[in-house]
Amino acid sequence: MLVGGGGRPARAVGAGAAGGRPLIITEDPLLLDDLLRLCAAAGAEPHVRHAVPEPRGTGGAGGAEEVRGGVGWESAPLVLVGDDAARRVRGAPRRDGVFLVGRELDDPLVWQRAVEIGAEEVLRLPDAESRLVDRIADVVEGAGKPALAVGVIGGSGGAGASTLACALAIRAARAGERTILIDGDPLGGGMDVLLGGEGAEGLRWPDFAGSRGRVGAGALEESLPELHALRVLSWDRGERVVVPPAAMRSVLAAARRRGGVVVVDLPRRVDEAVAEVLAQLDLVLMVVPGELRSVAAAGRVAAGVRMVARDVRVVVRGRCPGGLDAETVAGLLGVPLAGEVPVELGLPGRVAEGEPPGAQRRGALARFCDCFWQRALGAAPGVPA
Repeated sequence: MLVGGGGRPARAVGAGAAGGRPLIITEDPLLLDDLLRLCAAAGAEPHVRHAVPEPRGTGGAGGAEEVRGGVGWESAPLVLVGDDAARRVRGAPRRDGVFLVGRELDDPLVWQRAVEIGAEEVLRLPDAESRLVDRIADVVEGAGKPALAVGVIGGSGGAGASTLACALAIRAARAGERTILIDGDPLGGGMDVLLGGEGAEGLRWPDFAGSRGRVGAGALEESLPELHALRVLSWDRGERVVVPPAAMRSVLAAARRRGGVVVVDLPRRVDEAVAEVLAQLDLVLMVVPGELRSVAAAGRVAAGVRMVARDVRVVVRGRCPGGLDAETVAGLLGVPLAGEVPVELGLPGRVAEGEPPGAQRRGALARFCDCFWQRALGAAPGVPA
């Protein structure tokens, strides 16, 4: 179960909803209790098999046959074999996803037993609990290709970063991508407001402020407000709540594990929490108006972002009379150019009436976003060339 900092529970991922149920094989009641607890933390309901005594003269092969025939040794997505039961499964077919688990693994022969059963790793509890929860959760969530994560940041005040972030999310969702829009700026107006959904039911950032460790990807998605076919994680209207860097890291990691597209609206000040987000992004788009003062401000922002982010590119918004063209802006900043977004007439009025940015398919903003996603989602490893 995912529980936010405010104590409100979000629905957990149904066990087996995506990747299936792990198999536990052990006769050790204390180890079984530990493994059941870790499975519960990962949102999994495992199959449990108590290893059977070896028939005499079989050398363990008979026991292995009964194990694999009774509960699906070959079909289980993950097999956790207690150190006490290793001899019972020596004759089972070799397969991926087998782990030898125990609480006391100081015996030098433990590695020999691991080789005999084809185990990928030997995991000693409690030291390896966090790693084991991650592996079990990956099975439950059917972890596959992570989402393409794109951040949007303003090079100067009023650059239009939130507008572009919203439009990118809208266009990705309308293209059929599973999309999560994350508001990373606690001092902004709120992305749910920009989408016309400030009253929508669902969790906000303050509910995740107390998150520790791994956050369930499915539980996260289901707990967030759904607006315009995408999920939105925004701030509430209450007093400002500080979300620790660890919570930021856990939430964004969960959003990425769900696949599809994640768009993050970033504040211009790079603190420790924002740095955690930047480190997980595939690409950061910095929005800069085409005039000299904005470019000067953007230079300072770019310097901070590039210390953490792996790929930063500039989007030039419009061109002021007598202003700078897109290539000049990119050259002055020393940042690759991602494109130019022309001014879209009537956009502020439509947003004020409740229409989100990017909703007009033939508008300049929507056209830019559609072209961006066509390049980004078609390129390997998911970043526009």
